[in-house]
Amino acid sequence: MKLVVAGSTGFVATEIIRQSLSNPAITSIVALGRKPAPTPVASTLLPNADLSKLKSVTLDNFDTTDYPENVKSELANADACIWTIAITPSQLKSVPWETTVKVCRDYAVNGLKVISSLTEKKPFRFVYISGSNAVRDPAKKPLLLGDYCVLRGEAENQILEFAKSSGGKVEAAIAKPGIISGPTKETGALAKVFFGIIGIGKVRVGQIAGALVEGVVKGFEKETYENADLVRVGSKTVGGIE
Repeated sequence: MKLVVAGSTGFVATEIIRQSLSNPAITSIVALGRKPAPTPVASTLLPNADLSKLKSVTLDNFDTTDYPENVKSELANADACIWTIAITPSQLKSVPWETTVKVCRDYAVNGLKVISSLTEKKPFRFVYISGSNAVRDPAKKPLLLGDYCVLRGEAENQILEFAKSSGGKVEAAIAKPGIISGPTKETGALAKVFFGIIGIGKVRVGQIAGALVEGVVKGFEKETYENADLVRVGSKTVGGIE
């Protein structure tokens, strides 16, 4: 299996790549990002990790409906893609809204269309990592981060609609994690209380990565993975102990 990981230098993407390196079903990993993907540190690798499977591919501009030929040649014949690129809630104040819309919605939708057009593999599996409070119905816009939650829901809708109109060529799944923590990123005590009050769950980075890697390899258990699903499925994978 050839797997594309978009947003390859991020917190979740790094863990997805780490687990994929030791998964025998995945024979090629294309780490797609604006910056080269860092070489995994040997001490963090899982048993049987094969670094030769990893290829870093840089794309300077994701704001396009087509990619350069040299990038497309590296993405050709992929079996799956996990899309991790996004503006997070903590970044909203420092990023113009127009840019947030492009990064969170347009980059992902365009990426799905481009990468799926480059393969004859069927089904081509695509995962979009959204957020637990994203809403697909604007009428359900929440009070907290309302426009952002609607935006992420718009992206979910467009991705699922594209997959459904593909005649079975594309299978899409949406991951809706809550607060993601890990060995190098723990949630503070006050933040835990706040997110608990507003009903946002927690998931370990190893769990979300494990659940999504299993989904693209074995097939999606469901169309939408809520936070509890990511914890449940991911806990049974190699990432469940992280």
